Amino acid sequence: MATGDLDGDVLAEALTWQQAGHQVALATVTHTWGSSPRPVGSQLAVRDDSTFRGSVSGGCIEGAVIQEALAALKDGKTRNLEFSVSNEQAWEVGLTCGGTVQVFVEPVA
Repeated sequence: MATGDLDGDVLAEALTWQQAGHQVALATVTHTWGSSPRPVGSQLAVRDDSTFRGSVSGGCIEGAVIQEALAALKDGKTRNLEFSVSNEQAWEVGLTCGGTVQVFVEPVA
């Protein structure tokens, strides 16, 4: 379940969720090439119950990033994800803008 707008205060929301006892993962756009729906630095916070806030793509790869964030919460490992139009997974998740997006996902302790 999404909450709030695309940007909002993602970090403040993540802190509020942690203080309420939830596990939280952060996803951050670290690199873009070509056409990209969101700029470097865009963030998405994901709570252990799949609630999220923010955006790393305006919607086209959010589902895949949220799944990786939930996996990161389970195994405690970070992830460097890359989506592009030539990436088979990109077509599956809907990245058709023609660019490349790299996203770093980390569980927040």
